Amino acid sequence: MRYFVAVAEELHFGRAATRLHMSQPPLSRAIKQLEAEVGALLFARLPTGVTLTPVGEVLLGEARALLDHADRVRVRVSAAAGAATLTIGILGDGNDPGVARLAAAYRRSRPGIDIRVRDTDLTDPTCGLRAGLVDVALTRAPFDETALTVRALRTDPVGVVLRADDPLAHRDVLRLAELSDRRWFQFPQGTDPLWQSYWNGGMPRRGPVVRAVQECLQAVLWNGTIGLAPLTPLGHDLPAELTVVPLIDMPPSRVVAVWNEGDTNPLIRSFVEVATTAYQY
Repeated sequence: MRYFVAVAEELHFGRAATRLHMSQPPLSRAIKQLEAEVGALLFARLPTGVTLTPVGEVLLGEARALLDHADRVRVRVSAAAGAATLTIGILGDGNDPGVARLAAAYRRSRPGIDIRVRDTDLTDPTCGLRAGLVDVALTRAPFDETALTVRALRTDPVGVVLRADDPLAHRDVLRLAELSDRRWFQFPQGTDPLWQSYWNGGMPRRGPVVRAVQECLQAVLWNGTIGLAPLTPLGHDLPAELTVVPLIDMPPSRVVAVWNEGDTNPLIRSFVEVATTAYQY
């Protein structure tokens, strides 16, 4: 059923196989076996992918309900064994409205789960996931995704944080080229290079080393340093002395849920499903 749902959601065997971390031939065989058991075709095969047949449409709703019920059974069994705990890593901006909606929705749908939160600084975009400190992380891409599974939740435009008295602070929009002569805040040596490059606008920069959002803001206040930030709540109110100006040539920042590849913990799957809905508002 999980194989069927993956193909039905991706509408492409190759993409579904990638999502399931398996090769395409066994996935195709499994779907053919399921069609034989059902006694009807579930997909219409096309050169560009597949589409659901009317029978497949009916089965998709039933399959999702079955899988959700199976996850709830596992959660209840784990809770009875005293093992229903999920540790979540949250990067930097824990006051994001999406986090608040997710917390409320997850409490309603999984009231018996003990949630532990690890708030992390900006030096590890995976929030301790690789070190085994958390089960799943709410963070921002890009970063090295090797051996990780990533689900996009939302995209946010990006702006540059400036002192309010900066000559550029009163502009409606800016371009990265207009900031080339400025000092940018940096992350410590050893920080994921994809992450560092993104927040430096794709160019090598010079500037003070920071680890946390507050350190970034203080670097701007005290030194006139600049840096990038998503155009969403930064986890606190900006001081009146600071402002954020949108950048029109900066790719948006992706909010993502990420977990270790191959981790079959049903609590993670249910958490990500709730998160996907919560971040759509």
